[in-house]
Amino acid sequence: MTSAPAKFILFGEHAVVYGQPAIAAPLSNLRVTATIRKLKDQQQMRLITTGENESLPIDIHLEDVNSAFATTARLVLDYFDALPPQVEISIDSQIPVASGLGSGAAVTTALARAIAEAINQSLPDEKLNQIVFEVEKIYHGIPSGIDNTVIVYEKPVYYVRNHPLELLSIPKPIMFVVGDTGISASTKIAVSDVGRLHKAEPNRIQPILASIGGLVNRARIAIESGHIEPLGHLMLQNHALLRTLTVSSPEIENLIEAAIAGGALGAKLSGGGRGGNMIALVQADTAENVRQALLNAGAKRAFITTLGE
Repeated sequence: MTSAPAKFILFGEHAVVYGQPAIAAPLSNLRVTATIRKLKDQQQMRLITTGENESLPIDIHLEDVNSAFATTARLVLDYFDALPPQVEISIDSQIPVASGLGSGAAVTTALARAIAEAINQSLPDEKLNQIVFEVEKIYHGIPSGIDNTVIVYEKPVYYVRNHPLELLSIPKPIMFVVGDTGISASTKIAVSDVGRLHKAEPNRIQPILASIGGLVNRARIAIESGHIEPLGHLMLQNHALLRTLTVSSPEIENLIEAAIAGGALGAKLSGGGRGGNMIALVQADTAENVRQALLNAGAKRAFITTLGE
C-alpha cells in the first residue's frame, strides 16, 4: 500500500504562478491510499477509484493526453523502462475534489508510488515530483508546482517556482482550523481568470502579486522565529489582496467572518478559491470554538490541524 497527504497553502496562492514565493504544508490527516492486488492470466493493469463499481484498464498507450491515470503510469514505466505490471490498484481518497487541498496531486503521487512498488522499484522523490508536476498540467493548465512539491515531500515548504526546494523550520507549533465551503471550484479556471486579468491590467495586477510575495516573506520570518502573533494580520492582508484578484466568494467571506468572530487570530482562503477551503489561525483555547463557529456558519466540515508538532 502507498499513500499521499492533502496539502493547504498558508500564504501566496495565485501569486506563486508569477514567480512570487508561497508557503504551504501537508495535511497528513487527510490522505489518498493506493492498494495493490496481483492479477492472473495475463490481465492488463487496472484501476479502481473510490465510488466506482468497476475495474477499469489503464492503457498507457492511450492517445488522450488528458488521461491523468494513463499519463502517470506511462511516465513511471518509461522512467524504469518497464512493462505494465499485472496488478489492480485501488485508489481510496479522503480528500474532497476541487477543494484546494491538492486532491489531484495526491492521487497521482499515491498511484505513481503504487506502480513503482508493483514492479519492485522505488521512485526517488525528485523524479516523482517531476512526474506529478507533469500530470498537474492536465488538472491545472499552468500549475505552480507547489501542490506536487508539498505532497511528494510531505513537508512544509517555502516555494518559489523554478528555485531549489526550501523546507520550513517550525520551532513552535502553529494551530489552524480548516473550513470546507462544500463548493467545488476549478483551480484551472481560477488560475486562467487571474491570468487574463494580469494580461489585461498588468500595471494594476503586478503590484498586487508583488505585495502578496512580500507578505509571504514576512510570514516566513515570523514562522521560523517562533513568533506566530503577526501571522493572523498577515493572513487577513493576504486574503484582501486575493479578493482583489476575484478569487474569493460569498461563502468564503462568510466563513472568514465567522472564524474571526469565533476567536481566530486571522483567516484567509486557501488554494484556488471561488469555493473550496479557508483556513483560520487559532490558539489551543480557541480552536474548538472556531471550528464550531465555522460549522454553524455553514461549513460542510471543519477540522483542526497543527504544524510543528
